[in-house]
Amino acid sequence: MLNFKFPADRLAVALDVPSAVEAIELAECLSGKVGVLKVGLELFCSEGPNIVRELQKFAPIFLDLKFHDIPTTVARALSAVIGLNPLLINVHALGGLDMMRKASELVKTHRQNGGRTHLLAVTILTSMDKLALEQLNMMCEPSEMVLGLARLAKSAGCDGVVCSAHESASLRTECGSEFLLLTPGIRPRGAETHDQVRVVTPVQAINSGSDWIVVGRPITHAPDPASAAEAILSDMAELNQK
Repeated sequence: MLNFKFPADRLAVALDVPSAVEAIELAECLSGKVGVLKVGLELFCSEGPNIVRELQKFAPIFLDLKFHDIPTTVARALSAVIGLNPLLINVHALGGLDMMRKASELVKTHRQNGGRTHLLAVTILTSMDKLALEQLNMMCEPSEMVLGLARLAKSAGCDGVVCSAHESASLRTECGSEFLLLTPGIRPRGAETHDQVRVVTPVQAINSGSDWIVVGRPITHAPDPASAAEAILSDMAELNQK
């Protein structure tokens, strides 16, 4: 059972940088101010598994590789990285029930053997809106599709999902208090949205039921990343006091 004692426990920072030097510099700067460091495709493909080992000296890791392939291939890929023991790892829910079930079984076996990894299923990317789904011939509201994929992920044994905070409240009601919700597309008030479409503020996300919020450029591209993180934590702390 994961325990969120402090606002920092809920803050994940996306280390979307191309090199270990930049990632470690940011991790050192943010040490003690964030609960999770996210390693995505850019950094992992550039630096490989060793960067996860190095960054875990500063905070638990969300290994954001979004596996999406046939069930056997995904299971083998997970087996290759599960020994890194990240706090969180993910697959695409659109990979289907069997793929998610195989991934879930592997992760649960890892936990039974002393690991700490939890499996999340990516629902709909926060860069996609209704028009983007229609271009893929998916004629439904993003919120409807997210809810359906979250139900499928839960039935497959996943520990939670990656979703926009626009869906967090309905998923919390539908999937229960133990189902983990991680929310990207977070932008503090006044920050640029960049390539994200369905964005919310940190406080809105926590209010909606998200367990973790993922913040990238508003922290990592700030003149003082530590101060930027502290400002977000301050807002979240005020929310907890209300």
